[in-house]
Amino acid sequence: MKIDGKEYRTIWFENNGVKIIDQTKLPHRFVIKELKTVNDAINAIKVMEVRGAPLIGGTAAYGLALAVQENNDPEFIKKSAKELIQSRPTAINLKWAVDRMIKKLAGINSDQILSIALNEAKKICDEDEKFCENIGINGLKIIEEIYNKKKDTINVLTHCNAGWLATINWGTATSPIYHAHKKGIPIHVWVDETRPRNQGANLTSYELNEEEIPNTIIADNTGGILMQRGEVDMCIVGTDRTLSNGDVCNKIGTYLKALAAYDNNVPFYVALPSSTIDWDIKDSKDIPIEERNSEELSHIEGIDENNQIKKILIYPNKSKAMNLAFDVTPAKYVTGLITERGIIEPSVDGLKKLFK
Repeated sequence: MKIDGKEYRTIWFENNGVKIIDQTKLPHRFVIKELKTVNDAINAIKVMEVRGAPLIGGTAAYGLALAVQENNDPEFIKKSAKELIQSRPTAINLKWAVDRMIKKLAGINSDQILSIALNEAKKICDEDEKFCENIGINGLKIIEEIYNKKKDTINVLTHCNAGWLATINWGTATSPIYHAHKKGIPIHVWVDETRPRNQGANLTSYELNEEEIPNTIIADNTGGILMQRGEVDMCIVGTDRTLSNGDVCNKIGTYLKALAAYDNNVPFYVALPSSTIDWDIKDSKDIPIEERNSEELSHIEGIDENNQIKKILIYPNKSKAMNLAFDVTPAKYVTGLITERGIIEPSVDGLKKLFK
């Protein structure tokens, strides 16, 4: 996708280092950062210089390759893998990517291991890009169906950032939107601000602007009244972990948006690559829900009059805050799952039809 008219992916390997777009600087600064060590990769995931389940997985894969480049001792690689997995517990893609890398590197001698690690990390990223492209092609059918009935601008509501900045390219929730735009279907996106880190305002709106797709930022609690007024044709969100029964774990606030959509008969779709499916956990109560630093709530960043990025306190000094990063939307509130293999119902049977 494009920034200032130039095409980028979110992560790539170049000159013995991993290059990323530092998302903590967006939308005010566009900064390409180099990761040189596995600890750099772990830190980038923790502080959310990279975020979004598929991109976290790609970063973890390249992070393990950096570990191999640092020290190809099996114990160091094993330790690095464990630390990568612990860096953010909710997104299943992270563990999936690390486990895949470890399996690929098992029994490889020291002469070959680095090139194999780098090739596998790139393969993981290339696969995700193709998966997201196919998600867009499949999701486009839904938008076309609505457009053929409405013959007017399609209004899509999304939550958080499940755009190309959260993946390697295309995005998950945004991929159908990008494909519809490229096909000439008039489309407008309601962008949830997505407190506390404002990924919707800072990232989704930013990337939609770069692709010249009309969009409007709204407060997280505005979606309900827009649905009541008939101003939302469909919702599309991403997911950090989807269980085999169709329950969806995504950015905090997704569940409330799904309830509003259900009450107003607005289709609510979840877009995901198969690497985001958790086939092991059967009960959503067992999903590890990340609780992040409360400072993300109590402080906010912006540009001051001197064009400098500043962080300021917006809460009373004595107030406490709790910052749960994710919630779970039960499958019964999800209209369908948009995957790289097709659109399916959110259920055990639905998932098994495409992913045996």
